[in-house]
Amino acid sequence: MLNPDFSSFPILTTQRLVLRRFTDADTADLFEMRSDANVMQYIGRPLCKTLDDALGLIKVIDDLLAANNGITWCICLKDDPKFIGSIGFWRIEKENHRAEIGYLLNPAYQGQGLMQEAVQRVIDFGFNELNFHSIQANVSPHNKASIKLLECSNFIREGYFKESQYHNGRFEDTVIYALLTKK
Repeated sequence: MLNPDFSSFPILTTQRLVLRRFTDADTADLFEMRSDANVMQYIGRPLCKTLDDALGLIKVIDDLLAANNGITWCICLKDDPKFIGSIGFWRIEKENHRAEIGYLLNPAYQGQGLMQEAVQRVIDFGFNELNFHSIQANVSPHNKASIKLLECSNFIREGYFKESQYHNGRFEDTVIYALLTKK
């Protein structure tokens, strides 16, 4: 069984990005994204209605981190500490050496390859530092950009679940992608 220890938060970098820990100072920017119906259209979570909702989400992220059950990074440009997105392993299955990856990027920064950089760095960390055997992604079959990102990152489609999640007043399909370690 895996035994991750996030007591010392790992700051990750790429050519253009810093992946750091969330702070309360990120609340307003997180709220802006998580309250936008267009940004959240493929995320099966309720929209943030208040700044307190965003602050509560940061608390959930911190609680998962403290319990070593998940880790989420705040994505920033190297020359600007402002929150532009998030990425992380929000569900770690320690007994299966498996984690579920999730990510979100401000639309103003999409189409520049930034999320590809972040995903690759987090995958490397998951396999090489956390010793995962596999990483899973659950995605809406309508989210073509996320599917393209996963496929460009060598994820393989493992399954398609009809009406498996209830979101926005209706049942929606889910596609499962996974990547196995090369070790």
